[in-house]
Amino acid sequence: MTADTASRAAALLHEHRDSIDRLDAILVYTLAERFKHTQAVGRLKAEHDLPPSDPAREAAQIERLERLSREADLDPAFAKKFLTFIISEVIRHHEKLQK
Repeated sequence: MTADTASRAAALLHEHRDSIDRLDAILVYTLAERFKHTQAVGRLKAEHDLPPSDPAREAAQIERLERLSREADLDPAFAKKFLTFIISEVIRHHEKLQK
């Protein structure tokens, strides 16, 4: 590998890592915004004695995310695991609000 090739590779690596860092920040802020809304839903459910979990909604959301992941060329199994984790956290928060 020549010095010029190595230099170009290092620059590309840096660009990719900068993009990854920006995307990670977007993910964190997006998740924070999502959880603000799910907390509001949890408070509403607690105020009206609604169950913390809605299995039909959760199944529909998982199906929707799997479809979106296929459209985005993302592994649907990974997307399902990711959303399942998020849903479990939301339900945990909703259950805490019910007490």
